[in-house]
Amino acid sequence: MGILSGYRVLDCSIAMAGPFAAQRLGDLGADVVKVEPVTGEWQRHVSAGGAKGNRVNVSFLSLNRNKRSIAVDLKSAEGKAVLLDLVKTADVFLQNYRPGVAKRLGVDYESLSKVNPKLVYVSMSGYGETGPYIDKPGQDLVLQGMSGAMLSAGRAGEAPTPAGQYLVDAVTAYTAFEGALAALLHRERTGEGQLVKVNMLDAITTLQMQELSIFTVAHKPQTRSAEPHAHVYIRAPYGAFATKDNPIIVAFPSLKKFGALIGEESFLTMEDEVDSWTRRDEIFAKTRQRLAAKTSAEWLKLFAENDIWAGPVYGYADLVKDPQILHNGTFVEYDHPTEGHVKTPGFPIQFSKTPSKVDRGAPLAGQHTREILKSAGYDDARIDALLKSGALAETKV
Repeated sequence: MGILSGYRVLDCSIAMAGPFAAQRLGDLGADVVKVEPVTGEWQRHVSAGGAKGNRVNVSFLSLNRNKRSIAVDLKSAEGKAVLLDLVKTADVFLQNYRPGVAKRLGVDYESLSKVNPKLVYVSMSGYGETGPYIDKPGQDLVLQGMSGAMLSAGRAGEAPTPAGQYLVDAVTAYTAFEGALAALLHRERTGEGQLVKVNMLDAITTLQMQELSIFTVAHKPQTRSAEPHAHVYIRAPYGAFATKDNPIIVAFPSLKKFGALIGEESFLTMEDEVDSWTRRDEIFAKTRQRLAAKTSAEWLKLFAENDIWAGPVYGYADLVKDPQILHNGTFVEYDHPTEGHVKTPGFPIQFSKTPSKVDRGAPLAGQHTREILKSAGYDDARIDALLKSGALAETKV
């Protein structure tokens, strides 16, 4: 039994941030019912990396395990009535419609809280539900650019490099997951449901607690260097450096100690808290020149023996076979009825008494329509009539 066993989540979200948040709740044992259009959720039809799969593409597969699917036309009166019946027995309702859409569909917090006053309603948006940007699309890379974070690394005068993952979507998902858990805890204590609002712009902005405080409190300007320094608010050397074979990471060592190890005499007279800021480009360039003389393995061995923070630059092929990753059980493996054997990142929190697990892989659109409605008290004749009317859809495995 997962730690959230007994809770029901209605997941009306699309794309990444919402489904990822709902999947986290499912990983902890909640009964997550994915409410999607009769044609299937948007992410079913968009394959990141061109990984289309058999009947479920990899993008959808990765974000929708531990869920059941019901396919409903919410624009029809019959479909809307079905959803309201499900809301009566739900604990969490999660959606990331564009602002105003939930109200037009009649599934906004005010409407659903009348049906179920104890409902925890998580509403996710790109920029907030009011204000000048409510009509802007909340897309990950666009928000990365707005966040200011891109200009904390790289070379001055060059275009910034985006994060190598869907960073804003992932951070927003975790923020929504955290908000849902906190609101459920409040309900356990008081019996009250409530509206929980999360937006991508605030999520990625508040993630930069330390960096932005340095700017707003200490008034330190966000100034990039001529060299590709990894973060404007961390002293040199700090970044990825080429070696004789593979690149490695070096993270702000003591200059005197580091200089002795790499054979850079000029570092021996430098002060960490002065020169590593004022001579950042010089230090970076000299580090780059020195590290090109040996292999990555040679440098990493030397640095490990001398307590210098350093490490390899992995690709995914390296990551999945890393001994610590294998030891931690970071990835989970299971068999999916249409996609075969699946290996995918698991859940990062370990509970001693209520561990997370994969009970089911991502569903087909409407795979559980009949099962979900029968558990809500609908008989086969009523379900068949709704399917015939087009208000619902179901898919057989």
